[in-house]
Formats: sequence, C-alpha cells, structure tokens
Amino acid sequence: MAEQTKIEWCDHTFNPWEGCQKVAPECDNCYAENRDQRFTGGRHWGPKAPRRRTSPSNWAKPRKWNREHEAFFAANGRRQRVFCASLADVFDNAVDPQWRANLFDLIRETPNLDWLLLTKRPQNMAKMLPGDWGDGWAHVWLGTSAGTQKTADQNIPHLLRTPAAIRFVSAEPLLGPVRLDDLVVDDGKPGEWHVNALDAEGGDPADDPDFGCNTLDWIICGGESGPKARPMHPAWARSLRDQCQAAGVAFHFKQWGEWEPTERCDEIDQKITMPGQNRNLWAWPDGVNKDRWKAGPVSVRTGKARAGRLLDGREWNEVPV
Repeated sequence: MAEQTKIEWCDHTFNPWEGCQKVAPECDNCYAENRDQRFTGGRHWGPKAPRRRTSPSNWAKPRKWNREHEAFFAANGRRQRVFCASLADVFDNAVDPQWRANLFDLIRETPNLDWLLLTKRPQNMAKMLPGDWGDGWAHVWLGTSAGTQKTADQNIPHLLRTPAAIRFVSAEPLLGPVRLDDLVVDDGKPGEWHVNALDAEGGDPADDPDFGCNTLDWIICGGESGPKARPMHPAWARSLRDQCQAAGVAFHFKQWGEWEPTERCDEIDQKITMPGQNRNLWAWPDGVNKDRWKAGPVSVRTGKARAGRLLDGREWNEVPV
C-alpha cells in the first residue's frame, strides 16, 4: 500500500486509507474496487461502506522517503514524487476528518517529497484543505480526473479555483475526445461561457474572478487496462498532446492500455471476417462503413505490455518544472 510503484509518473504510492465509490463513467472498471472485492469481498466500496485506515508502519514510510531525499536527488537530479491515494480519495466525504487531518500533518512533516493528490471530488478541496493552506504548499500538487468532456467541464473549474503550486489532470482512462482549451463552465447563471484551462490568454477567465490567471501545469493521458478495458482512439490522445504543445504545458502519455491501435485494419496480422466491434477487435465508427472500414483506425486487444506507451513513435514523459 506504500511502496515503490510501477506507475510511470511517480516514485511511490501512499494510501492512508482504502475505499471509495464510483462517481463517473471513468470509474466503471476501477482497479482499486476490483482489488478490494478480491481481498475483502468489497467491504470498503460504496457510499455506506466504511473506509479502512492503513497500518502505522505504512504511515511511517513517507518519513523514511523524506530522510532519503539527498541520496535520491543526487542519483536522479530531482525530488521524489508520491501519488496519494491510489486506492482511495483524499477528499472523499465518507472519510473520517481526523484521518485527513493526520494526513496533512504527515505532508507537513515531509517537505522533501512532492505529494500528488489526485481526486475525483475537486468540489470538496476548498472546504477540506487545512486552515494554513494559504496559496498552496510548495510541495503539494493538486489534480483531478477528466477522462470525458463532461467530467472535464465539471471537475477542472474547481481545480482552477483552488490555490495550488502545481495543478494537473489525469485523463485516464481517456474515454472520448477532450478539449481542455475550451471547457464549458456552468456557473449557475443563464447561458454558458468557455475557458481555456491551458492558457489564460486563450480563454475567458476574466468572467470568473476566482480563476484569475490559473491554468493547468501537467496533463497525464492514458488508456484503460484490465479485463473489461475500453479502447482509446488514437486521435483523442493526439489531440491532448497537441493542445499541450500549443500551450507549453507538460504532457505525459502513460499507456495505451489493453488495446493497441493500428492505422489500417489490413495491417493486422489476423484474418478479419467483418468490420465492427467484438472481443478482440474494435473498428472505430469512422471506419465501420461497409466499403470503407479498412481505411479507418482499428484497435486490437493485445494486452498492456505489448500495446506499450509510444505515441507517434516516442515516449512522452514531460513533467512540470
């Protein structure tokens, strides 16, 4: 629960507690819920399920990492990044407030670590952050999930309104095209207005003084893994990368997931009897036409390891400075 991690964009994961509940389509195949189901029968998942605090020995590990800062920095030329919490949500309403207070005490005690707090409930951040949060703590990055345009429109404005040293978005699993440079913000007033979350000059943040010139600093993008994984269209990932490049925002492509894309169906090393969607082949809607389907992009279920994490022939490992 607190260890060296295989997640490409951090060095450690730390879970102060376990348990959560689904709040969006991105949660449908949640690996943490599946893990809880496998080990506890799902006792810690759902709106009325009790969350489980992890052991004192687990809570001691960030202090150890903090003490190892100089050696890590000398070897890697940067600080350690800690993802908190991969099996829960720091800003979950169902969590004992004292547990969250204890977590922020621990974060205060470990200033040599960069803490990455990723939430699906950014609307709770302002009221649940500690009283001395001020303009944000220099070693804490706040992030939210946004794998669909609807989730992005709902979540990111809350993140932009919250003081933070670094703001990031995890578009994983990416389930559709997402324009971060053209969010539709619902402020409860008649009509709608748009904001560019990547570039303050390109949106209309003046319409909401709470935004100021706040923008996103980092975008993580990735496809879904696991037995029920949904494929990711290559155009969706390319669009996010291109939006980031245009705005000078760091972009990290984590993985394709279970499904590997190919630009042409006739490049697949297997006999295909008909276009469409099945267990191991996904022909995208723009390629399903009977006389044109072989010209469109196709995703093949090859497994996470084979699908890899190359986007247009290279790894994208950018991180905010």
